[in-house]
Amino acid sequence: MTRPVPFPVPPEVAFDYLVDPARRPEWQSSLRDVRAVSDAPARAGTTWTDVTVVGVRPRMTLSRLDRPRRWEEVGAWHGVTAWLRLDFVAARDGCEVVPTYRVRARWGLGRLLTLVAGPAVRADLRRAARILGR
Repeated sequence: MTRPVPFPVPPEVAFDYLVDPARRPEWQSSLRDVRAVSDAPARAGTTWTDVTVVGVRPRMTLSRLDRPRRWEEVGAWHGVTAWLRLDFVAARDGCEVVPTYRVRARWGLGRLLTLVAGPAVRADLRRAARILGR
């Protein structure tokens, strides 16, 4: 688990924005596009493909949704699996979003990739909070 990221909106608003795969390129810096979203609105089992800046195209699945408290997703691409959970906690001035994530990869790279992912995950969530704060 990492430090919470404050959002200036209620948990329901933050949840609905962050869980929507089509909105991801607005706030997730590594994405160019999202393709082949299987369901709208998003629900457990919704799948899509992330089209990233560096050309990686993981297949993503929303594995758990408990609106507005938590959602989880998993992405897989060529032997790398990334798991992300976001917990939404009501706060006085909106909410806090708490990310928990883990990357598994061959050759012992999972731990390194998990460490590298932390600053990027927090930066993307801060960007989403700024967008929702407008």
